[in-house]
Amino acid sequence: MAPDSPLTPHQLLDSESILAFAIALGLGLLIGLQRERTSDRLGGIRTFPLIALFGALTGYLSQAPGLNWLMLTGLSVMTVLILLGNIERLRGKDDYTGITTEVSALLVYLLGAFIVLGDKTVAVVVGGTIAVLLHFKPGMHAFAEKLSEKDLRSIMQFAVLSLIILPILPNRTFGPYDVLNPFSIWLLVVLIVGIGLGGYAAYKVVGARAGTLLSGLIGGLISSTATTVIYAQQARNQKKAAVLAALVILIASTTMFIRMFVEIAVVAPRQLMEFLPPLGLLFVISLLICALTFLCIRQQEDAMPEPGNPAELKPALIFGALYALITVAIAAAREYFGIHGIYVVALISGFTDVDAITLSTANLAANGNMDVGTAWRSMVIANLANLTFKAVASGVLGGVILFRWVLLLFAIPFTAGLSLLWLWPK
Repeated sequence: MAPDSPLTPHQLLDSESILAFAIALGLGLLIGLQRERTSDRLGGIRTFPLIALFGALTGYLSQAPGLNWLMLTGLSVMTVLILLGNIERLRGKDDYTGITTEVSALLVYLLGAFIVLGDKTVAVVVGGTIAVLLHFKPGMHAFAEKLSEKDLRSIMQFAVLSLIILPILPNRTFGPYDVLNPFSIWLLVVLIVGIGLGGYAAYKVVGARAGTLLSGLIGGLISSTATTVIYAQQARNQKKAAVLAALVILIASTTMFIRMFVEIAVVAPRQLMEFLPPLGLLFVISLLICALTFLCIRQQEDAMPEPGNPAELKPALIFGALYALITVAIAAAREYFGIHGIYVVALISGFTDVDAITLSTANLAANGNMDVGTAWRSMVIANLANLTFKAVASGVLGGVILFRWVLLLFAIPFTAGLSLLWLWPK
C-alpha cells in the first residue's frame, strides 16, 4: 500500500485499540505508582497497570457478538481476587487500613474497560482525578479536620442549593413580561454562593496568616460589602489601621470585577470579549491604585477576621428575590422609559448589590434583548453606586479618618468610571 493511502476501517480500529490499551497502561502506571508509596500491600506499580489492561481487554472482547457477559464476569473475578488478597485482614491477622486500595482497583478495572468502550478524554480525566485524590490524602485529611460544624453546614447547604433545589425547578419563563425563569434564577444563586464558598475555603486554607492582599481578595470573593463593614469596625477601634483597612476595602471592591468577569463568562460567554475592554480598563486602573497603595504601606500587616457562612439559605433567597425583582424592573423600565430607565434601576440596585444587575443585564445581552453597550454601562453605574455606598458605610462605621482614606483611594476609580460612561464611544 502506498504511504499516502488512507487507512482501512480495520486498520483504523486497530490503531484506536492500540491507543486505548496504551492509555489504560499509562493510567494504571500512574495510579500504581502512587499506591506503591503506601503501606497497603494489595497492589502497586505492577498490579494496577495489569488491572487496567485486564479491564481494557475485557471491554474490547465484550464487543464481540455473544461475549457481552465478559464485563460482569471480569468485575466478579476482580472482586474475588481482592477478597483473596485481603484474606489475612479478613481473619483479623492484619491491621485495618481502610478500603481505598480495593476501591481503587475496582475503579481502575472499570476505567480500563471504559477507555475501550467510551470517551478516551473522559477516561483520562477520571483516571487523573483518581490519582490526584489518592496522592493528596494527607492534605485532604488535614483540610477535613480543619472544618468546623459551621463549615460542614455551609457545604451541606450549598449541596441543598445546587443538588436538590436546582434540578427540580422548571426551566421556562413565567410572570410579568415573561422574563422570570426559576431554573436560571436559581442557577445564578448557586453561582454566587459557589464563588463565596470558594473564597471561604481559601480563607480556611490560609487562615489568620492572610495578609492585606489576601484579606481583600478573599473578602471580595465572599462579599466586598461584608469586608467593608468588618474592616470599618476594626478601623474605628484601631485608628492606626485606617490606611490598611481602606486598602483592604479597595482590594475587595476591585475583586468585584473578577466576580463580574466570571458571571459574564457563565451567562454570556459569546459576548465576553465585548464586555472586557471597558470593564477591563476600570479593573486595571483599580488594580494599579491597589498596587501603589500597597507599596506605600507594605510594612503593615493584619490578620483577616473570620468571615461568616457564605452558603446561608436566607442570603441566597434574598439574592434570588433581588435578581428576579431587578429582571422585572429592567423589563418594565425598558418598555416605559427606554435606556435611561434601565440606568436608574442599575443605580438603585448597585447600592446594595452588583451581582444581580451584572447577571441580569448580561443575560439580556446574551439573549439579544439588550445591546452590550447598555449592559456594561449599567454594570459600571451599579459599580459606582456600590463604591458610594461603601464610602458612606466606611465613614459611618469607621470614623472620619477611614472615610478620608477611602475617599482618597476611591477617587481615581470613581472618576475613571464616570469618564468611561461619558467618553467611551457608543
